[in-house]
Amino acid sequence: MGKKQVTTENQEQAIKESEKIEAVLGKEVKVKSSLKVAEVRVYVSSSYNNTIITLTDAKGGVLVTKSAGAVGFKGAKKATSFAASRVAEAIVNTCKKLGVEKVEVFIKGIGAGRESAVRTIVNQGLNVVSIKDMTPIPHNGVRPKKVRRV
Repeated sequence: MGKKQVTTENQEQAIKESEKIEAVLGKEVKVKSSLKVAEVRVYVSSSYNNTIITLTDAKGGVLVTKSAGAVGFKGAKKATSFAASRVAEAIVNTCKKLGVEKVEVFIKGIGAGRESAVRTIVNQGLNVVSIKDMTPIPHNGVRPKKVRRV
């Protein structure tokens, strides 16, 4: 086995990384001025590795998609609840630019970011009509392993 290297993150690197994330969040999202949507759906897909939030209209046409990687997180930090809340903030900002009145939230997945993303959407002042969990649950699942004989 090779040598193991232990990396320590100093304050300067942490500050630079947070500045990069703030710069990505500060970018203006281009929204067509004629596009005004009253009701939207927000799909939160949270896995162990990433959180992806999609904003669609009432019919299901995608308006905006954001992920933790698109907001500026890399590697294992994409899987954190903090990254999910930042993604939700970016989606809420586009909702406010679109003039959204009602929001339906659909959650899918079992990652760390699902709760914090929904909390951020609710706390930012959007009128959340419903929250629905659409996580796929197996009814019978795969066949179990055979019994181990020792």
